[in-house]
Amino acid sequence: MRDAAVAALLTVVCASIVGTWVVLRGLSFLGDALAHGVLPGIAIAWAMGQSTAVGALIAAIAMVAGVNLIRSSSPLPDDASIGVLFVGFLALAVVIMSARGGAGDLNRFLFGSITGVDAPGLTRSAIVAGVTLIAAVIGHRAMVMTTFDPAQARIAGFSPRITHLALLVMTALAVVASFETVGSLLVFAFLIAPPATASLLAGTVARIMVTAVGLGCVAAIVGLLISYHHRTAAGATMSLVSVSLFAIGLAIHNLRSRQSST
Repeated sequence: MRDAAVAALLTVVCASIVGTWVVLRGLSFLGDALAHGVLPGIAIAWAMGQSTAVGALIAAIAMVAGVNLIRSSSPLPDDASIGVLFVGFLALAVVIMSARGGAGDLNRFLFGSITGVDAPGLTRSAIVAGVTLIAAVIGHRAMVMTTFDPAQARIAGFSPRITHLALLVMTALAVVASFETVGSLLVFAFLIAPPATASLLAGTVARIMVTAVGLGCVAAIVGLLISYHHRTAAGATMSLVSVSLFAIGLAIHNLRSRQSST
């Protein structure tokens, strides 16, 4: 239970920090695509008897490269192009796993197995969480400027394209570090729900990020406790609590809006 709690909190820190920028930049669908984009790498690594974490990382890099290639070469809107890539990667993973008779393993990769996280998994999550935190501090000014005023960012010497690529890489790393705990399907909940809730309650980027991490930690701990006492799926329970907090946050936001308008 202790290792599961540590793994959940590391996942939350990593996903909430990256997710803050994903939400503020309106890239939620892209985050979803990256969350699913690691599955072919996981499936291939599983079929070859290799490390699924390495396979996930390679697939994440391929997904980031594919997204950038599509953005620069396709005349279609970003969401349509990314959607095609997303479906292709997900379908490839299902085909590989079904051909090898690994439906049960596919379920574990999709929804995670937080109670089975080992020491190497915790170490990977801790490293990625640390790298994410350092990158968030170092790149804060560049991210703020390229998010809210790209023209001024260019004048200040920041490249919106490089910043966007850096965000994609950070998102991919967050997904890779989290798929063993909550699964590649449910990591999207922690990538989006806590930052989305925080953006309704806080007014500055720094406060949104801190609030998102706090809300994510609450969702993780409460979800784990509910899962432990009622024997429900841990990853899904934590995600459900996170979404429930969003509903509460939205209600508080709407109440504040009505009070300020009267």
